[in-house]
Amino acid sequence: MDGAKNKNPSTQMKSILTLATLAAFVVTPVFAQDKPEAKTEAKAESTPAPKADAPAEKTKPTPEDRFKKLDKDGDGSLSIDEFRGKKEASDVEEAFKKLDANGDGKLSLEEFAAGAKKGKKKDK
Repeated sequence: MDGAKNKNPSTQMKSILTLATLAAFVVTPVFAQDKPEAKTEAKAESTPAPKADAPAEKTKPTPEDRFKKLDKDGDGSLSIDEFRGKKEASDVEEAFKKLDANGDGKLSLEEFAAGAKKGKKKDK
């Protein structure tokens, strides 16, 4: 005789519920992987909203921004040491001399920005 026919109806119901529960745990994640919007919605719920005072996306620093960062003493010009920064390259001095249009041994913001513009043109 068939074993399923001999089972008590409540035992059969428990078996069916157990099987359905297991199937739900196994099948649901498989279907969720097929739907990218399901992941997006779940991710959106768990991702905190950006703070109102959070900085905007980072933009590329301007030559003026880079100049101000290098000008450690704040005198409005860059010495060779400030221009070099932590670089050990020997070509730093050569680049400094090329940028120092008036030959005074210091780079003004204008000289630095002009060199940055020339560098951009060479990159293109």
